[in-house]
This record gives sequence, structure tokens and C-alpha cells, in this order.
Amino acid sequence: MDHAKVAGEVVEAVGGASNISAAAHCATRLRLVIADESKINQQALDDNEDLKGTFAAGGMFQIIVGPGDVDQVYAHMVSDHGVREVSKDEAKEEAEAGGNIFSRFIKMIADIFVPVLPALIAGGLLMALHSVLTAEGLFGERSVIQMYPAMTDYDALINLVSSAAFAFLPVLVGFSAAKRFGGNTYLGAAMGAAMVSPSLLSAYSMTDAAAAAKFWAYTDQSSVWHLFGLEVSKVGYQAMVIPTLVVTWIMCLIEKSLHKVLKGTADFLLTPLITLLITGFLAFVVVGPITRELSNYLTYGINWAYTTLGIFGGLIFGFFYSAIVVTGLHQSFPAIEIPLLPSNGGVGDFIFPIASMANVAQGAAALAVFFKTRDAKLKGLAGAGGVSAVFGITEPAIFGVNLRLRWPFYCAMVSAAIGSAGVALLNVRGQALGAAGFVGFVSIIPKSIPAYLALEVLVFVLSFGITFAYAMTRGKADMEGRAPAAKAADPVAAAAASSAAPAPAAAPAAAAAPAAAVAPAAAPSFSDEAVADLSVSSPLAGTAIPLEQVKDESFAKGMLGPGIGIEPADGLVVAPFDGTVTVAFPTGHAYGLKSASGVQVLIHVGMDTVKLDGKGFTPRVAKGDVVRRGDVLAEVDLDVIREAGYETITPVVVTNKKKLGAITPVASGQIQRGDALLDVAPKEA
Repeated sequence: MDHAKVAGEVVEAVGGASNISAAAHCATRLRLVIADESKINQQALDDNEDLKGTFAAGGMFQIIVGPGDVDQVYAHMVSDHGVREVSKDEAKEEAEAGGNIFSRFIKMIADIFVPVLPALIAGGLLMALHSVLTAEGLFGERSVIQMYPAMTDYDALINLVSSAAFAFLPVLVGFSAAKRFGGNTYLGAAMGAAMVSPSLLSAYSMTDAAAAAKFWAYTDQSSVWHLFGLEVSKVGYQAMVIPTLVVTWIMCLIEKSLHKVLKGTADFLLTPLITLLITGFLAFVVVGPITRELSNYLTYGINWAYTTLGIFGGLIFGFFYSAIVVTGLHQSFPAIEIPLLPSNGGVGDFIFPIASMANVAQGAAALAVFFKTRDAKLKGLAGAGGVSAVFGITEPAIFGVNLRLRWPFYCAMVSAAIGSAGVALLNVRGQALGAAGFVGFVSIIPKSIPAYLALEVLVFVLSFGITFAYAMTRGKADMEGRAPAAKAADPVAAAAASSAAPAPAAAPAAAAAPAAAVAPAAAPSFSDEAVADLSVSSPLAGTAIPLEQVKDESFAKGMLGPGIGIEPADGLVVAPFDGTVTVAFPTGHAYGLKSASGVQVLIHVGMDTVKLDGKGFTPRVAKGDVVRRGDVLAEVDLDVIREAGYETITPVVVTNKKKLGAITPVASGQIQRGDALLDVAPKEA
């Protein structure tokens, strides 16, 4: 790779150095804070053979370059083009500070809820299964458990597990919010647990006078506290989002203020005590009661507006839903949806079925493109993205296909609007969170499932048909495919090449001197067996998992290369083959190695562990070192990683797959250091 040339191409493609507010990099990616994203030439980045992919996350535009290359490309961006260099944490802070207050608020809500969503979706789907088992008239006059009484206890256990995430939602939200606000996550969880204490009347029963009287008679306690001259009701906050968010934010402010005042032992002992004491009184006396009313007004106000507008409400919301997804605003919807669920005393969720209509519409549009386009790369994106969208994941279809071509996106919006008008007309409501697509019928109130499925089919046919017709007429040119711009004629490449050519002469003397004074190091000597051995053994003891389960998009989607993930049992990291160290970060969290046979591997210990700045990591090798299979690369304190709230799962990926044949994971379950991990075949001639 010509690092200077690639640096020039990247800078030009993102709108020039003036459009880069700040830049940083990690072991594999450039992390750029972009001033005006409309200036990004995505096509140029996609066509660049030296780049492995791009994506936006955390307010930053990230470009995957690869280990061993990203630092050099970054250095040329800084030295040759004047790009502003900052640390990864500084870049993150700038990214979060960018945009208006509204966009930052939406991002904050998304950061809190995205980690919690798996628990909510799993609970919602189990809740839907409970409803299917208990619904009368779905499979006959009687419910499933009435027809098969032996299923009763199974259903009871399913219902117990399904309700846990919602009944104890403040615990989950408190933990996640404290992490986002920079506080102690366990204090956040503790405060959330206090808000759903069994000594409080459940929020589900607060409007049921008989249930409330029975509860207080059973506990033999007063229903109110007498605090500061006020009568404060002892009512919990089950399934409530806004009160928990506000309480946790206040808790984090108090905790961080105390950390600045108290030091050493006093900080360790008194900060948690004072934080929970003050937050507890504020939560139940002031903040909780006020935000409870605010939450109720917000939720039922939105539902009232939707109901009042009728089919026009559905039409408008359905038309704009996909546009809302583009902005990221949809990530905040769970805070509105959860109180609407019947299990939480609500009337049913109208957002979920409308989201399903929009998702299926975007998927159908992408599939229409798949059948008409002659562009191989676009066809691949459209096929995979379309299938994923009709089952609930729309981002690949929207960003990879429909928005790029524009009109398929608009065709899908119109189709979704028609389906959503039907949702409002027939009052189709959700009873649980789930996958917003064809499979989402399990999350719909049982009596509305037939109407839901009929509308989904209608939307699919409409969106596919309209987009297909567009592709045969006005959009025919888009379907023909576009050849990548010739690299030789590319002015960016030409400029970069011309600027790179005189580099040796222009290099600083300090940099040139060592090269002249030091003779090239002798090539390391490896055995014939090592030179012929393409296999990769495990650098860690632990549990092997599929790479798709790694919680980082660039690894999970194979952008950095195929491989496998390891949940380590201990912190000893060893070399997976005989070779040389090509990348060794001073922080000790990531290592690039090249085997004697030419296989290049990246070992990234944990997720986001670069933020630890070396804490918990003891590197044992440096760049350029020759290692033998089993030699120690690093010693890692896994408890330090976990206490900081980061994942310890370690991806091991092959980064030069284009020069090799098939790369097959051969490990599963429990593995030991040195066990066979990846089988690598030579590239066929």
C-alpha cells in the first residue's frame, strides 16, 4: 500500500482537510469527525481497493484501513494535509458535542437503549408467545392451554421470564444510563432497583384501588411516607423510562461532583453513600412524582394525537418513518412504546406495526433493485439488504441501496404510508417489542394478526411493483451499473502520487539519518515446516464463538477479514504461529503478526479496550520482534477490563484474505492455547 497516496485519496474523498474537524485512529480504523457529511464522496471510498469499508458510528465517520497501515495513512493525513490530530477520546467528545441539542439528545437516548434492547426484545417475544398460548379464538374457541392443560405451567414460566425485563426495567436503564452519563454503573443499577423495590406498591396496581388495599393489608405498612412535611406515596416505577433516566442523570452529577471534592479513602467510602442517600430522597420526593406525570402525559398525549388523526395519522407517520430511521430518531421510540404495551397497562403499541410496514416496504424496494440491476456489487447489497429488511433490519437496504438510488427510497415511503393508513384504520396494535417485519406478527395483539399480515403483503407487493416499474423506466440507467472511475485518470490519485514522489528528498534529516546509518536487519530464519504451515492456533484459552457474535460491526461483518472470537478464560496471550510482530500498540490491546508462511493476523484483546490507555495490559513484544508459536505476546488483567465495563471477547482475524484461499474456523466451545483455531488454504493459481 502506498500510504501517502491513500491518505491523499481519503482526504479528498471526505471533502478535504478543512472538512475534517478532528481525526484519530485505532488499531484498524481512521476515526474522523466530519463538519459537513454531504461533502463525502462515498463512491470514491467504495471504489478504493486499499480501503476495507466505511461506516458511521458514535458521531464519527470511520474508515477501515487495516492493522499496520492505518497508523501510517493517518500520519500522512496529519503531516501532508494538515489534518488536525487528536486522541480517540477527544475525537469522541467532539463528535458528541457536534450537532444541535436535539440531535445530541436523540443520540444520548440511543446510546442508553441500544444495549438494553436485546433484553426488551427477548422479553417482548416471550410475552407474545404467552399471549398466543392464552388467546381464545386464535386456534379455535378455546386457548392452547385450555385445550392442553399440561402446557399451563410451561406458560406460567414463560410469562415469568418475559415480564422480568419490563418489571425491572429501571435496573437495566439505570445501569446503561449511568455508563452513558459517566457514573458508576452499579450505583445506577442500585438506584433502579430501589425504584422497583418489593416494599413499594407496583406501578401496575396504582390505579387498582382493590389491589392496592390488598397489598398494604398484606404488608401491614402505611401507603405513604411523611417526609419534609409532605405525604409521599410508596409507589414503584415498573416499566417507566423517563423517571429512571432523570434520576440516574442527577445521581451521576452528584457522584462526579463528590469525586472532585473527596479524595482517597474518603472518596471510596463516602461518595457512594452520599450519592445514593441524596439521590434516593430526590427520586421519591421530587423527581419521581413529577417525571411520572410527565411520562404519562407524553405517552398518552402521543397516542391521543395518533388516534384523533385516524388514518391520516397512520399515513403521515408511515410515510416519514423511514426518513426518521435515517436521522436515528427511531432509537428513542422504545421510551414511548414501553408504556403503551398492554402488559404495562397500555392500549397497545401503534409504532411497532407502522415500523413493520416501513421496513417491509424498504426491503421490497431493495429486492426489486436486486432483480433489475446489472451492477454486481449493487446486486449483492440489494439482495442481502432486502432480505434483512423484510425481517426487521433495514439499515443495509436503506443506506446501501435505496438512498443511494433515491427513487426506490421514495417508492418505499409511499407504500409504507398506504400500509400504515390501514394500520390506523383497522387499529392494529402491538403487544410486545420484536422484529419489525414479516415475523413481527408474533408481537401483534392476536385478534389483529390476520389484518397485520394482509397489510404486510399489500405493502410488499406495492413497494416491489412501484420500484420495479421505476427500474424499467426512469431508473433504467441506474440499473445498468457504473464502472469505477479509472484510477489512472483520477485527479486525487494523480495529485497524491505527484506529492508522494519527491517525499524521500523532502524527508526531514532526522528521519533519513537512521536509515543511512543502520544496515537493514537480517531476515528472520524459520524452519521449512513453519514456512509451509498456514494454520493459525489459538492465542488464548477460553471459549470460541462465531465472529458474527463479536460486538463490533467491523469485526462482526468481516470487514477486517474472516476469523473467530474468543471469550478468554485468563489473560495470557501467545503467538499463534512462527512469525514476526508487525503491529504492537503501546497500550498492549492489539497485535498484528505475519506468519513465516505469509498469513497476517490481528489479535484485538477486548472491545474498546484502547480507552483503558494500557491499564491492565502488560505487553511482552514490540513491533519487529520475531516470535515462535506459543511465545507470550502480552499478559492481560481481565478483571480490569470487566470493571471498566468493556467486553473481553477477543477477535482473531486474518487480514490478508485476498492473498490466500479459503479460511475456515475449526474451533468451537472450550479451547486451550495452541489448539487449532483457523485452517487457511493456499490461494489457487
